[in-house]
Amino acid sequence: MPGFRAHFIPTDKYKTNTLVLKMKAPLSKEAVTLRALLPYVLQSGTKTHPSMKAIRTYLDELYGATLNVDLTKKGEYHIITIRLDIANEKFLKEQPSLLNKAVQLLSEVVLEPALENGAFVSRIVEQEKRALKQRIQSVYDDKMRYANLRLVEEMCKNEPYALHTNGQLEDVDAITPESLFAYYEKTLQEDEIDLYIIGDIDEASTLEIVKSHFQFPDRQDRTKVQLSTEQKTIANVQEVVERQDIKQGKLNMGYRTYITYDDDDYYALQVFNGIFGGFSHSKLFINVREKASLAYYAASRLESHKGLLMVMSGIEPANYEKAVQIIHDQMKAMKQGDFTDEEMTQTKAVIRNQLLETLDTPRGLVEVLYHNVLSERRRPIDEWLSGTDGVSREDVIRVASRIQLDTIYFLTGMEEVKS
Repeated sequence: MPGFRAHFIPTDKYKTNTLVLKMKAPLSKEAVTLRALLPYVLQSGTKTHPSMKAIRTYLDELYGATLNVDLTKKGEYHIITIRLDIANEKFLKEQPSLLNKAVQLLSEVVLEPALENGAFVSRIVEQEKRALKQRIQSVYDDKMRYANLRLVEEMCKNEPYALHTNGQLEDVDAITPESLFAYYEKTLQEDEIDLYIIGDIDEASTLEIVKSHFQFPDRQDRTKVQLSTEQKTIANVQEVVERQDIKQGKLNMGYRTYITYDDDDYYALQVFNGIFGGFSHSKLFINVREKASLAYYAASRLESHKGLLMVMSGIEPANYEKAVQIIHDQMKAMKQGDFTDEEMTQTKAVIRNQLLETLDTPRGLVEVLYHNVLSERRRPIDEWLSGTDGVSREDVIRVASRIQLDTIYFLTGMEEVKS
């Protein structure tokens, strides 16, 4: 399509048709807070439906359609997602052209927002600024999320990835309807945009519907915005201890894997993480939480497009040194190949089931397919399954040997840390 991509996925698996629009741009300090606010303003009023109430009323008329927005950070990209779910008209008696109306509404949200004096409506902007402040603040109240945020800030200092998805609290007040509208116009020019339509659809007629409603103004073709994926080398592990008035300590450890979704070793890294800390049968869960009783929770997760591995655990502050050591021990065991064939088999089965479960929902299917937009690498679903099955013990050990600890972050109470 002129200036954006449309992806059609015909399937009769679902009773709804799902439209997902994704707008992708590099993370930047100057734009992160504007971008965090933008989708919420867009969903709060269009030219035809100029308030949130008017939009909700219209969605009800469309047999209870739902509209929602979301923000995520994938690697060094900041992604806006606007999703519209609508009934499949084949299940309705009158068979109105619901898909056409859904595409029209989605295009209005993106291309024809409610305006006053050539900018966004100030009432909507102020209301959404208040809501954005609450979203940013809520992270500080949830200590598990806060610890993860702080680990990333410390570990990725001077890298765009350190920026928070919801932007910076100190930048919210300065945003005006005019400055936000100017940024919005820039996104229409520069963002990489993908539209997914999933459901019981006819491709040819759906393409005509999309063509009639999605016409971007003189849009430059931005279908390839690639960022550098160069990763820093680690001279010394940094240790950060932060004190607050809390009872349960949060010990988070950040590693560089030097492997991303683009790499051949990606499947082996997934299997490594599953054995190490990704699942309930993993080493972190069994050894740190169950056997040693050192943690209320202990798990690990991957950031596939940045090449990071994060360990999260909740511990008694007095157990800090012991917990760090036992996590080190689990990583050492992985590097030495100290895991069983049974653990390999079980992990591959869980990864396979997780992937198939994800593909069972339209939202999950889009998230899996969108990896191919974020990356140079195309991974069809069958390759993903066979690639995981084909991972050997040597592959896992090779991947483990590349992983390096970067930062230890500990959020603890006001008392002294004991070893």
